[in-house]
Amino acid sequence: MGNLDYTQVLNKIENTRRFGNEPGVVVTAQVIKVLREKGKQKRIIPYIHVAGTNGKGSVCAFFSSILKKEHMRVGTFVSPHLVDFEERITVDGRMIPKEDVTRLGNYLLDIDFGIGLTMFDYCLAMALLYFEEQQCDYMVIETGLGGRLDSTNAIGTPQCAVITKIGYDHMAILGSDIADIAAEKAGIIKENGTVVVEQQDKRAMQVIEQEAQKKHARIITVEQSDIARCSGYALRLCGTFQWENAAAAELAARYVLEKYYGGPEYEIQYDKTGPKSEKTDLNDRIKSALEEAVWPGRMEIVSKKPFLLVDGAHNSNGVDALKESLMQMYPGEKFCFFMGVMADKDYDVMIREILPLAEEFYTVTPDSDRALQASHLADFIRKEGVEATELSGVDEIRKHLKRDTKNVAFGSLYFIGELKQHRI
Repeated sequence: MGNLDYTQVLNKIENTRRFGNEPGVVVTAQVIKVLREKGKQKRIIPYIHVAGTNGKGSVCAFFSSILKKEHMRVGTFVSPHLVDFEERITVDGRMIPKEDVTRLGNYLLDIDFGIGLTMFDYCLAMALLYFEEQQCDYMVIETGLGGRLDSTNAIGTPQCAVITKIGYDHMAILGSDIADIAAEKAGIIKENGTVVVEQQDKRAMQVIEQEAQKKHARIITVEQSDIARCSGYALRLCGTFQWENAAAAELAARYVLEKYYGGPEYEIQYDKTGPKSEKTDLNDRIKSALEEAVWPGRMEIVSKKPFLLVDGAHNSNGVDALKESLMQMYPGEKFCFFMGVMADKDYDVMIREILPLAEEFYTVTPDSDRALQASHLADFIRKEGVEATELSGVDEIRKHLKRDTKNVAFGSLYFIGELKQHRI
């Protein structure tokens, strides 16, 4: 087994190609096959599979919180990370230790899988190994890109799938038409499976319904009444759009718990040692779990004096949700926006969406080879009629925070991660 240290392991994994020659689903199928042959994947852990454009991470956080409340040991896999690599792989909300990343990374890097792995493939393989070692009762798996060809789609048949809001993102890969993008996301629907679906564009919903019908799968739709119910919860995740994400997680959890762990009258908390002696109402436990869920970097107020809210809105749909939430939370107010975005995003639509709420902009170039230059972004904003100033780096943000105007940072999860790392 290799003897790379933690930094060397991450460098080697992170420097593999972002996209491989083979679809991720093919790569991970081969990885799982090899790991099983080596005796490292001995059991199939039940899981829920989450796809969509916006809200995937929030649904994962909500769902994980509910199962944890039911005394299940829950492994959660998400991407990307904001600050620490270990955020991608957690068990009961605790990040995988660095020493386990080093150990499992060395193990995986030493194996000839007979196929080229990307960074995402290595991360997913590490998560699967770690969740088995930790004897997890359940896995919550977020897709990386799309769904149909995504690496996570090779794991097996989930107990339930969830499709969150679908919008325009990764269009160079998934397609420029909402129906094409929806077809990729709907690829996680399995034969005779069940999928919870958030409210969608009409054409996106038609595609999902057609795929479900073809696969003889059941659709559970998030209704307005479900969203209204969750709007009454004291969620720690701010933003009106989180009500629908909470509702999706609640519907998925109810389906899983009632079908697989206790029947339609499910009311006793699951525990491997037997039922708990006290009986508490499932409704109360779900409400409590949703209110306890956290998801850093999404409508998160990181400072009150001066006020700074950060949000991972990184496409036009995300910015639309951010705008609606700001208007509801702070009616009539204007904001000072700090923005860093990837060049392959629809940043023109994003900017025009948020402009009515803008007092001024400051732009930053995120630390990524895909980043849009801050000067280009500022030029575009100025042409739209709003004052914009480019900054040389994230560390400059602190001295430009306004005291008499609320500050909001958005545009890319990479940007938000840098900001939190600098403890702005």
